Amino acid sequence: MPQPATIGLVYSLRLYDFVFLSISYIVSATLWCPGNRGLPPAVTIFKIAESLVMSLVNTKIKPFKAQAFKAGKFVEVTDADLAGKWSVFFFYPADFTFVCPTELGDVADHYAEFQKLGVEIYSVSTDTHFTHKAWHDTSETIAKIQYTMIGDPTHEISSNFEVLRPGQGLADRGTFVVDPNGIIQAVEVTAEGIGRDAADLLRKVKAAQYVASHPGEVCPAKWQEGEKTLAPSLDLVGKI
Repeated sequence: MPQPATIGLVYSLRLYDFVFLSISYIVSATLWCPGNRGLPPAVTIFKIAESLVMSLVNTKIKPFKAQAFKAGKFVEVTDADLAGKWSVFFFYPADFTFVCPTELGDVADHYAEFQKLGVEIYSVSTDTHFTHKAWHDTSETIAKIQYTMIGDPTHEISSNFEVLRPGQGLADRGTFVVDPNGIIQAVEVTAEGIGRDAADLLRKVKAAQYVASHPGEVCPAKWQEGEKTLAPSLDLVGKI
């Protein structure tokens, strides 16, 4: 089996610290010899690395239960509520901040369009649902919100979607488009100072829905509803 020192070293890595994999290889090679049971060091290291960096795209969302604020009421939200519907999870760092209200207000301005597509929006931060209500009551921008504002003080949902900042208790700006089967179809994560665009999110949702309902077709760059799509085939190779 893999040596404990190797496992400890690899699991201490952050998700994208590939540079340290070479160091891990050297350590494991030192501890492993052909007479030992288990996989050779290279296989061990890269199997662990593969599990650490696996994309959430095309994976099923994990079960969760949380309290939320919506339309003046506190409601419970679970993963079961997503069944059979398109959903967007819109993570942000914190209430009563700066970029966050501009993003949430932008989504609120497009909420009716998302609803026409049968899409439900769930904003999520590690604040409580009580804080969401207080913010909704005091901010003109947040008062426009009619979609569900989930509180994640336990960090369960932020951890499930891998956007929780280690040691900070805050979520990154992460956007996830989830299909009616609970499968994540699109992921976007931006740095603290980079706000997102609800109009482009709407475009991506439309593209995801189109591809889901038109097997064999794909949407090219900047695709807008009604425009031509592509049908990948041998004849198309090198022609674009």
